[in-house]
Amino acid sequence: MTAAASPAALRRLLVLVALAMPLALPAQAQPASTGDSGLVTLRSAHGMRPTLDRFGAAVRAAGWKVFAEIDHAAAARDAGLPLRGRSVVLFGNPAAGTPGMAANPTLALDLPMRVLVWEDDQGGVQITRSTGADLASRVFARHGVTIPAEGQRGTEALLDRLTREAAQ
Repeated sequence: MTAAASPAALRRLLVLVALAMPLALPAQAQPASTGDSGLVTLRSAHGMRPTLDRFGAAVRAAGWKVFAEIDHAAAARDAGLPLRGRSVVLFGNPAAGTPGMAANPTLALDLPMRVLVWEDDQGGVQITRSTGADLASRVFARHGVTIPAEGQRGTEALLDRLTREAAQ
């Protein structure tokens, strides 16, 4: 697309890309404990580093990109403060996200997507992510982008698969 493309055309393209990519993936069962928070947390069978590495490998295997990993615990240690493991992984698909950011520049505040890998008080490792519906209603909607129900389900299936691959 060129810079002359209309915002409406770019929004349609974003919706088409968002729909096409995740729908090619097998559907997964919805976790039972999502509640109303829009968050899903899975217990990992692995430690912090292996869970982070497994998540990154799952993202790359899906053809997506890991942009960064933010280690909040290391930053806390550098400030002389204690904090159990807390790492945020920023990941996404530039082919899907770029048209949306071109049409809606503020979308770049909330993309790429992210997951949190964290250590609980008992030393177990958890992985927390947003649901597909939460991303549509809280993130994309505030930037004027509507994600249809099919796109939300596809996003949910993809995020479920990536986090389960990291946790199992």
